[in-house]
Amino acid sequence: MHPSDVKAKLDAHLDDCEFHIQGEGCNFQVTAVSERFAGLSPVKRQQLVYSALSDEIASGELHAISIKTFTPEQWAQQSSASN
Repeated sequence: MHPSDVKAKLDAHLDDCEFHIQGEGCNFQVTAVSERFAGLSPVKRQQLVYSALSDEIASGELHAISIKTFTPEQWAQQSSASN
């Protein structure tokens, strides 16, 4: 799989999220930014993203996936802290 394949799958299931994807083969790091994460626990946030990729994970097409989730406000803080 390519990052663009993972992004297409995620976009199809979570159209109100912004995704930043790195990786190759079957190992990817996904950063998801959405207002939909506001008020959700970290586990619930990750479950939303994992559910969009469940078929690929079950088949082994995706083996290792790391997910970080942010609200737009958290993402802005994260981005400004890294600069």
